[in-house]
Amino acid sequence: MSIPIDAILTGKARRFRGDEASAISKTPVAGPQHVGLLGIAGDEQADLSVHGGSDKAIHHYPRDHYGWWAATLGGHELLETPGAFGENVSTAGLVETEACIGDLYRLGSALVEISQGRQPCWKLGHRFGVAIVPATVVTTRRSGWYYRVIEEGAVAAGDALELVERPLPEWSVERVFGLLIGGAGKREPAALRDLAKMDALAATWRVRAEKLAG
Repeated sequence: MSIPIDAILTGKARRFRGDEASAISKTPVAGPQHVGLLGIAGDEQADLSVHGGSDKAIHHYPRDHYGWWAATLGGHELLETPGAFGENVSTAGLVETEACIGDLYRLGSALVEISQGRQPCWKLGHRFGVAIVPATVVTTRRSGWYYRVIEEGAVAAGDALELVERPLPEWSVERVFGLLIGGAGKREPAALRDLAKMDALAATWRVRAEKLAG
């Protein structure tokens, strides 16, 4: 599977609400960008307690969902260009029902691995000016996902996202997000126990799985 990359986006931390800062506003960058172990060169995160780090180095949100969001929200100017959800990578052709935890991809020349879905927070609602956006992400599981960087490299818009290996095809991003964030784990304690032992899953989500399993 090879998917063209529509856009690579980065952003700087800036005042977002009151004295709170955010780097959720990402804009496309031209030309090759270095992909390091903590993300794409020039990209920032404001609150490193919940954003960034090796398990959440790069955020990918499917452009496939933009039409659905536009219909649901009655149109929105943010949805006219990539970056509405604060993503670093924009593509069409790969969504949460297909992408799996542990997937290895060539992102340009870098090698990246899906580590977890993106758990939405209030900042998405504030960015859109629509308070229900985070809850709607949870109920529809249109979450996007994060990559950890296995091998550094470079990437540019127009490069390919190429699947290298899918070792855990039964653990789609949608399924894992539903179990850990969407409440489905209450009905599948055995699945939670499996997730708690899954090395490919982000450390914070393994802890969450263990706690939910009881």
